[in-house]
Amino acid sequence: MAILGISHLTFIVRDVERTARLFVEGLGATEVYDSQGRNFSLSREKFLLLGGVWLAFMEGEPTARSYRHVAFEVAEADVPAYAAALQALGAEIRPARPRVDGEGLSLYFHDYDNHLFELHAGSLAQRLARYAQ
Repeated sequence: MAILGISHLTFIVRDVERTARLFVEGLGATEVYDSQGRNFSLSREKFLLLGGVWLAFMEGEPTARSYRHVAFEVAEADVPAYAAALQALGAEIRPARPRVDGEGLSLYFHDYDNHLFELHAGSLAQRLARYAQ
């Protein structure tokens, strides 16, 4: 018996169409499912694939903002292009938290429903090596 990995991440959003557009056009996700009224779960939902990760967006009332977030790994050279695409779609780019050299570059943004996401250029191994110094 063993955990094989993360199956999917689910986010509650007010407007699944708008959120899907943010992730498809802003981050390059692929839409693979839209319940369009054939709700097999609690409400209308869309499934997207982003970097091999299954994201589920369900219509509902989002929660308040917090630092709780999901971070996607990206190449550092791509961060400015992602920032421009996300800003053009109305995502709120947040200031990065204070960092030490070698920890990796991050771009934080809130979607339309208070979810915080991070695009991070760096790995766990790099971060642990830096923190060990």
